[in-house]
Amino acid sequence: MTTWWGHFGLREPPFGLTPDTSFFFPALPHQEAHETLLYALGAGEGFLVVEGEVGTGKTLLLRRLLNTLPHRWQAAFVPNPGLDPRGLYAAVANEFGVPADGTSEDLLHRLERHFIALAQQDRQPVVLIDEAQALPADTLEAVRLLTNLETEKRKLLQVVLFGQPELMARLREKGTRQILTRISFHAALRPLDRREVAAYVRHRLKVAGCERALFSGWAERRLWRVSRGLPRLVNIIAAKAMMLAYGQGASRATRRHVMAAARDTLAVPKRMPLAWGLALLGLAAVAAAGWRLLG
Repeated sequence: MTTWWGHFGLREPPFGLTPDTSFFFPALPHQEAHETLLYALGAGEGFLVVEGEVGTGKTLLLRRLLNTLPHRWQAAFVPNPGLDPRGLYAAVANEFGVPADGTSEDLLHRLERHFIALAQQDRQPVVLIDEAQALPADTLEAVRLLTNLETEKRKLLQVVLFGQPELMARLREKGTRQILTRISFHAALRPLDRREVAAYVRHRLKVAGCERALFSGWAERRLWRVSRGLPRLVNIIAAKAMMLAYGQGASRATRRHVMAAARDTLAVPKRMPLAWGLALLGLAAVAAAGWRLLG
């Protein structure tokens, strides 16, 4: 049986939700943040923050940064911020290949020795923490203690926090202001504008193996409106719209397909007329078959 993406001549689904860096789209805010992060890390800045609303592409940017760091950097990625201080130190130690047993103090001293050894080899460790807005207060303090490690010449460790806007509110609280004063670089990822959404869709389709436009111009405009320019919502709605087009045997997705897909997406405000209901286009059956294929 032909898959829905195979129907359009694609090698793979173009709008997956996993942060696949092969699909990274260099929209202006993401490309600027990426380049500035590399510059700030190269300059030895200790504490960096990237914030953005849910679905703006923070995790994909993080993984892109991981994949493009120069060889002299040794990176540790902490995807689970819901850790106590010892759990954070143990996670960082595991990432750096350092024994993770003992107390928090043991781990901190062990990490310091490891970072000093890296500095002697002219290598620089960096810790990347995703969903940092969820870090408990005592764990945020543990992060600050990590960045206290330094020589007379430079910081022994650099930290990049990726989080939702609530992260900055957390850092402005009385107990965490010391971290706020140490932040040397801060970037805020915004949603994509209309032209960027159109370019984003075409970019992902091209990476997946199709050069032709699979969304009409009106469909791209509607996709921007209903997704509010959030890449994650663009992916969800675009995939559903293409499955609808596939179910009807159409060669590309239209505005009607996008409208129907949006009505089936919980994160989209339900302001569209019932005439665009999913029953009209039979999305339920098509989507069920499509997602089974995806699984």
